[in-house]
Amino acid sequence: MTLIEDRPVPRAAAATAAGDAPPTVPVSVPLVTRPLGLWGSLKHARRNLLEIIPEIATRQPIVSGRTGKRWHMVMDPEANRRILKEKVEDYPKSDVTKAILRPAIGESLFVAEGPHWHWQRRVAAPVFSHRNIAALGPVMTAAAERASDRIAAQSGRAANLHHEMVTATFEVISDVTLSGGEGFDRDEMHRAIDGYIAETARVSLFDMLGLPDWVPRLNRMFTQRTMGDMKSVADAAIEARKTAPHTGVPDLLDLLLLGHDAKSGRRMTTAELRDNLLTFIVAGHETTALTLAWSLYLCAFDPAVQDRARDEARAVLGDRAATAADLASLPYIRRIVDEALRLYPPAAFLSRTAQKADTICGREVRPGDTVMLPIYALHRNHALWPDPDRFDPDRFADPKAIDRFAYLPFGDGPRVCIGASFAIQEAVIILATLLARFRFTRVPGRDPKPVLILTLRPEGGVWLNVEPA
Repeated sequence: MTLIEDRPVPRAAAATAAGDAPPTVPVSVPLVTRPLGLWGSLKHARRNLLEIIPEIATRQPIVSGRTGKRWHMVMDPEANRRILKEKVEDYPKSDVTKAILRPAIGESLFVAEGPHWHWQRRVAAPVFSHRNIAALGPVMTAAAERASDRIAAQSGRAANLHHEMVTATFEVISDVTLSGGEGFDRDEMHRAIDGYIAETARVSLFDMLGLPDWVPRLNRMFTQRTMGDMKSVADAAIEARKTAPHTGVPDLLDLLLLGHDAKSGRRMTTAELRDNLLTFIVAGHETTALTLAWSLYLCAFDPAVQDRARDEARAVLGDRAATAADLASLPYIRRIVDEALRLYPPAAFLSRTAQKADTICGREVRPGDTVMLPIYALHRNHALWPDPDRFDPDRFADPKAIDRFAYLPFGDGPRVCIGASFAIQEAVIILATLLARFRFTRVPGRDPKPVLILTLRPEGGVWLNVEPA
C-alpha cells in the first residue's frame, strides 16, 4: 500500500475526562500503520480485508494511494452523500465487486446498473413495503422460538451463538422466500453459499492490478459448478410455483411473480427472478445472522447493557416470544442492534469505480480510480464518533442527531439496501426473545476475531456461556 498523501483533521473531543482510565473495548482489528506494497496488500486482503485499512483512516476524511491502480478511501459524510446519492451514476459498483458477485447473483438488483437496475428496483420495492414485512413477522417469531429451544438444550455450557443465528436466519429467509423451502435442500444451499463467500469472494492479484474481469480468476472458477447447481434448484422452484401457486400469506417469490414495472409493464423472467431470489437468500440471512451474533457478543461483553435489555424485553414480552408488533416497545434492544451494526457492519467495505473526473475532500479523482468507503473505519472515525471503539447503545438514543452519511450499515441513497427494514425487524424479534430468556457470558480466551472477506464474520464463531435468565 503506497499512500499518495494524508490530510489531518481535528480529532473529536474525548468522551472520557482527562485522567480517567481508558475504557475496556470489545474486540477490533489492528489497522495497518505502514505501507504494505502490492504483495503485502494482496496477502492481507485475502486473509482479512480490514487489514488493508490504514489506521489514519479512523482520524481523517480521505486517504489515497496506489496498489496497481489509484484508490481513495473516503470517511467523510458529505463526500459519502456525493458518492452514494448526488453523483451515484458517476460511481457505480467497482469492477471487482461485480466480478465477485456476478457468478452467484447475475445481473440482479445488487449488481445491475442504470436502466436495468431502475426497472428491477421498481418491481422489487413494493415487495418490501412495511405491510408486507410486518406480515412476515410470524415467521420470524417462530424462528426465534426454535432458536430458543435449541439454545435451551445447551444451557449450562458454552454454545456457538454465531452458528445458532445462522440457522435461525436461514430458516427465516427460506420460509419467507420459498414458503418453507420446498424444492431445495436448505443445508446443501447453505453450504454452497458459505463456500462461495469463503473462497470465491477473496480478492485476487488480478483484481489488485485492475485486470478486466474476463481474465480468469482461478478461485472463482472452482465454485462455478456449485453455483450452477444452486441456480438450477432455484429455477426449478420458480417454475413449479408458476404452475402451482401456494396458498396462505404471500412469500417473496409470490410477490415478485405478481410484480411488474409500472413504467414499462415488464415482468421478471425466470432467470431474473432467480438472481434476485438468490440475492435475498444470500444477503438476507448472512447479514442478519452476523448482526445477531455480534449483538449477543456485545451483550456478553457488557453485562450492564444485557441486564437493561433483559428488563425491557421481559416487561414487554413476559414469557412469550417477540412479534413485529412489539418493535416500538423495544427501543433499547433496537439501539443494541444499531450499535452492533456500527461496530461490526456486515457490509464493512463498499467499493466504486469513478466514471468521471471529480474532486472529493479536495482530492483529485480520475476516471477509473477505485473509490472505497471502508464502513468499518467510517463507523470508528474519531472525528465523527466520541470514543468510537467503545460499546454504547445510547449513542442511538436520538437517531436524528447522527449524520445519516456517517452511519451506513445498509448504504444510502437510491441504492440503499432494500431489505434494511426486514433485517432490523428480524434482528430485534430474535434478540429480544433470547435476552428475555437467557443470560450470556464470555468464554475466557474465546473472543471472536472480526474477519472481512465478503461480510464481516466472527472468526472461530461466537462462543458464549448460556444460562437461564
